[in-house]
Amino acid sequence: NLLKNALDAMDGSGQILIQVQEQAEQYWIDVNDSGKGIEASALNKVFQPGFTTKKRGWGLGLTLSKRIIEQYHKGKLSVYRSEPGKGTTFRIVLPK
Repeated sequence: NLLKNALDAMDGSGQILIQVQEQAEQYWIDVNDSGKGIEASALNKVFQPGFTTKKRGWGLGLTLSKRIIEQYHKGKLSVYRSEPGKGTTFRIVLPK
């Protein structure tokens, strides 16, 4: 879902960068796109069921992704950083 959202945010051109870092007790997976970015007023809503900025969609993808990562993998999913017009980075943190 993160990759599909990144592709959608770039409107056909741009760059997606996936970085994986091993920390002492966890892994960090960053998914960064050079797309539209997320407005500050929407940052606290992106994981809410039904929230979407797309013309078509149910607004469930990020909600379900977060639930799966947190409940089944005991990890975390968050917006690490976002800047309108420049892109967004989502961070997944998973325990070792």
